[in-house]
Amino acid sequence: MQIFKTSFIQVFLVSINTICLSKGLYFGVALFGFLISWFWVTNVKKANIATKKDQFIYALGASIGGISGLILTKIIL
Repeated sequence: MQIFKTSFIQVFLVSINTICLSKGLYFGVALFGFLISWFWVTNVKKANIATKKDQFIYALGASIGGISGLILTKIIL
């Protein structure tokens, strides 16, 4: 579950940041850019995924994180 959480948060933040970039929201770009970098630096050691199951769980977390980021941004904007 930890690997799912890691990928979910990473892609969630990236998706929100991408939308902020497309809309020219300077504060959002700065905030989410910082959070992406901070999260990545603190979790870089978790990137070594050994099993196919772990790879699938990571990819699933990334997929759901992207959709969740889009939904949250649509609610806010």
